[in-house]
Amino acid sequence: MNFARGLAHYLRHGGIIAYPTESCFGLGCDPHNRGAVKHLLRLKGRPQHKGLILIASSIEQLKPFIAPLSKMQKQQLNETWPGPHTWLVPAARNCPVWLSGQHATIAVRVTAHAFSANLCRSVSMALVSTSANRSGCRPAKTARECYKLFGRRVKIIDGLTGKARKPSTIQDLASGKIIRP
Repeated sequence: MNFARGLAHYLRHGGIIAYPTESCFGLGCDPHNRGAVKHLLRLKGRPQHKGLILIASSIEQLKPFIAPLSKMQKQQLNETWPGPHTWLVPAARNCPVWLSGQHATIAVRVTAHAFSANLCRSVSMALVSTSANRSGCRPAKTARECYKLFGRRVKIIDGLTGKARKPSTIQDLASGKIIRP
């Protein structure tokens, strides 16, 4: 079995990965797998009601989670994607609550980080993407730091993070308000 198929199988069966993103290592899993998301939240010590970010290599990978968007809304997204810009968009009616938390929106990003985008392409899915850390602590910047934090509880995929010094911007699509600069 090749690496991508093996990794996709691992993710679909509840596995959690640590992988490089634009500014730090992220923790990720299959967004459709409720057990994996709950396990990831426990590892981080993060409450479910906050919701999570999904990253993808294309907007098509995000379509199962987002409500239909107008032409103007799609244009707004395309002005910042691919890139380190996360949008809060209306969640699809059947978007799992374990992803959106207490919100009517879901946080999504089409990443320009080549490694992360290739990861999403190779496993043919969007991924949950939250910083690899305990909630409120400094995010891991290397595979070695991930191993110190999580040991063998996650599969660590070594690679280089991007050059961004801070996490992605988060912006609300409906209001245009910047939530996290």
